[in-house]
Amino acid sequence: MIDTQRIFNIKNDSEFESLALEVFRFQFENNPVYRSYCDLLYKHPSAITSLKDIPFLPIQFFKSHEVLSSSLSALKTFTSSGTTGSVTSKHHVVDLNIYEESFSKAFRQFYGDIKDYVILALLPSYLEREGSSLIYMVDALIKASHHPESGFYLNNLSDLSKIIRKLEDKGQKTLLIGVSFALLDLVETHQFQLKHTTIMETGGMKGRRKELIRTELHDILKKGFGVNTIHSEYGMTELLSQAYSKGNGVFECPPWMKILTRDTEDPLSINSEGKTGGINVIDLANINSCAFIATQDLGKVYPSGTFEIIGRFDHSDIRGCNLMAL
Repeated sequence: MIDTQRIFNIKNDSEFESLALEVFRFQFENNPVYRSYCDLLYKHPSAITSLKDIPFLPIQFFKSHEVLSSSLSALKTFTSSGTTGSVTSKHHVVDLNIYEESFSKAFRQFYGDIKDYVILALLPSYLEREGSSLIYMVDALIKASHHPESGFYLNNLSDLSKIIRKLEDKGQKTLLIGVSFALLDLVETHQFQLKHTTIMETGGMKGRRKELIRTELHDILKKGFGVNTIHSEYGMTELLSQAYSKGNGVFECPPWMKILTRDTEDPLSINSEGKTGGINVIDLANINSCAFIATQDLGKVYPSGTFEIIGRFDHSDIRGCNLMAL
């Protein structure tokens, strides 16, 4: 078993690659679904010598299989949102301490001490269902902030507006994290000029509004909240880590997470930096499930390691689906 403290104490790219290869070998031996996938591709640990050699498991497997690298029972199963009757992803988590350490350390890295912030959450579509990993994270951050004003808001936008203005008047550092459609609802009925509040969108209209391109969404939100930048969080049910953007849609990962891209026509390839492709995520916090995931997002990675999300695959564009029949 790999000591998780090594994951959260990675100092450089060399340490990351070395540990990623170790995690690959561990999951090859202990994750039956991932092992079967690697076997189908004739990818054996003896042939894997760099990050670019590691096979990335298509994210759809979390909908059809139990993806686990542990014999322990799940303490919590996070599920993705989905339309009525659709199959949702399931991420079985055997150690919640790893998730809590991941999001706590990442928050501190990007934003500082949680106790300095009031955390306001406007996440109605997530609150209205069970099993959201985002709700679990935000609830923990709200509790860790130790501010009585921190909390969730469902449809009470007037109360939220009053709280925001009150905190602004006090000069209180505040983080408002919200799903895109709810933030738009807020600025359509209330206008702000915020100096002490960070606005963070988690993406998604969830079928409540027509989808907007990021620049259009952020321009509306910047004007409505009276701020210069809109922050963003990039995470998903199948991960235990998040990347953050402090503006312009450019995301940065914590040291135990890395983004690569693959050629849209070849699911087993790795692109050169700066070329648009399918997003592959290495999340070493996923030690007990799968740390190497091929997502359905499209994006590009820059030489600094930062990345941008450009869109999503159309289902007809997903290649290699014959490998799903495990």
